Amino acid sequence: MKRILFPTDFSDVANNAFVHALELAKTLKGELIVLHSFELPVVDNQFFPENYMVIYESLELAQFDMFKDEIPKLRSIAEERQLDKIKMTHRLMDGDLTFNIKKAIKEDRIDFVVMGTSGASGWQSFFMGTNSGNVITDITVPMLCVPQDVPFRKAETIGFTTRFRAKDKKALKSVLKIAHKMNAQIKCLYVKTNESDVDNATVKEWEKEFEKEPITFYVTISNDVKDTILDFILQKDIDILTMLTYKRGFFESIFHPSLTKKIATEYATLVLAIPIE
Repeated sequence: MKRILFPTDFSDVANNAFVHALELAKTLKGELIVLHSFELPVVDNQFFPENYMVIYESLELAQFDMFKDEIPKLRSIAEERQLDKIKMTHRLMDGDLTFNIKKAIKEDRIDFVVMGTSGASGWQSFFMGTNSGNVITDITVPMLCVPQDVPFRKAETIGFTTRFRAKDKKALKSVLKIAHKMNAQIKCLYVKTNESDVDNATVKEWEKEFEKEPITFYVTISNDVKDTILDFILQKDIDILTMLTYKRGFFESIFHPSLTKKIATEYATLVLAIPIE
């Protein structure tokens, strides 16, 4: 059974991503681990020597009470979509969000992470700040990034960006397993720039290997990789765009705020980030 980590701040953006997490759990016959991470403020105890622990205990209790109040709301969302049979467990963790996500991945043996990509309470800076690429590439499991206000719809077409490397092929086979479960097709894009080193024979070899699978390969000649990918999303009706995180700088540029907003508002496309070891 696949285990899916869903970090949430209980915002509308997170609740929308929760629906996607539920549907992914349904598709993969998996279970959800709901994570709420919070950071207590730094308090100088020289100014509050007597009430130092009281302050922290009251803040922790407030977080626990909110967590306790919000969980039934998530269960109501699951019931509304008739997905309340999906197993859910919950974690409340104090500390840095990224650290806690990585810790939960290890301790709970997580297979996927599903998370909203903008919103309140610092989530926007988490995904769009200067460390966003580092955070995502540090995660050891695939992460489904759900843009703000993108409702769930059945995925019919999965986009896959590739450079025709051996590690790309391993990732493609993993995505293919998901595509089979979703009854979706895969459209692979290779953007051939002036610096590209992939020959036609390699492309033909891949096409031959996957000829019996629902996969179509596209090679586009362009030096503008980002815009080519965005055009590909629109022209090929991509529902989920798979991106491999082997190139840190490129992934950071894709998640620049203006591009993320463009994908979310004009393309309404989910991004599945797959780490390459």
